[in-house]
Amino acid sequence: MTAGNDSRTDTSVKGKPADMKIQVVTLDNQKAGDITLADSVFGLPVRRDILARMVNYQLAKRRAGTHQVKNRADITASGIKMGRQKGGGRARHGSVKVPQFRGGGRAFGPVVRDHAHKLPKKVRALAMRTALSAKQASGKLLVLDAASLPSPKTRELTLKLSALGISSSALVVGGAVLDGNFALAARNLPGIDTLPVAGANVYDILRRDMLVLTRDAVTELEARLQ
Repeated sequence: MTAGNDSRTDTSVKGKPADMKIQVVTLDNQKAGDITLADSVFGLPVRRDILARMVNYQLAKRRAGTHQVKNRADITASGIKMGRQKGGGRARHGSVKVPQFRGGGRAFGPVVRDHAHKLPKKVRALAMRTALSAKQASGKLLVLDAASLPSPKTRELTLKLSALGISSSALVVGGAVLDGNFALAARNLPGIDTLPVAGANVYDILRRDMLVLTRDAVTELEARLQ
């Protein structure tokens, strides 16, 4: 009995997911040590269904919902009956506001409404962890020691990003407060987005090719999602 219990214990320990290490670099493409990524945040299998639900949730919330057309009640026209009920040789229409006539109201048209729908909090958190794991699994995750510049010069930032292998599309997520010079320099680059860690979201992570996180961003994301 004892041996059986020991074997089960060993199996559970061996089956426990291990954290992974990734190299940290500076903005000048110099090595700055390693950082351990939590497997529960950066090592999950990719769930396309979860990611699709989260993207639909975010895009639905962004819709203004201000679309509206005039229905029959909104049309300004005479309310008199168009002709006598019988003997006229025409259909028995009672109003010129109906959708069948030119200038009439539209039937079943869009109205002002909120397109947002509910998505459980646990599903949203799982989608965020899945998006981070997908970038890590595809080799599209880069960890910077810090995202800061001495001056807001776009040319300087372009050269630094090019040296890091980022030339077209990337999302840079900084710490709680994003460096002002870095944000100003990146604002002129059409394919580069910058966000503080509080604004990190699934849609922006997926729409850019590379995901660049600072050390502080990794720490705060793991604290939020674990």
